[in-house]
Amino acid sequence: QVQLVEPGGGLVQAGGPLRLSCAVSGSTFSNYAMGWFRQAPGKEREFVAAINRSGGVTNYADSVKGRFTISRDNAKNTVYLQMTTLKPEDTAIYYCASNVYGLAIRDDRRYNYWGQGTQVTVSS
Repeated sequence: QVQLVEPGGGLVQAGGPLRLSCAVSGSTFSNYAMGWFRQAPGKEREFVAAINRSGGVTNYADSVKGRFTISRDNAKNTVYLQMTTLKPEDTAIYYCASNVYGLAIRDDRRYNYWGQGTQVTVSS
């Protein structure tokens, strides 16, 4: 059984940084591509960033490009989302997810396993 666990999250001031992590167990981590998605209150879930299975290809939403960085450590079975220059509009529940295609894709329907989500709140 594949499990994704996301500790971290929290409250941060606008302009500040925050790093999210997602630990994966129950599968061969390096077989999966990983993605981060978020859902703000009253809004649909949206793509944030993705990374392919090797870590050599990344993909970002325009709204976070240049501010967020996705990375992975296959030895630690963990994917990270380093967020900088945070804005109040980044406030959301952030979810990590894995896909068996191994590709850094944006379509959340292609992701097979999901974490429980972690709240990120950016105060102005």
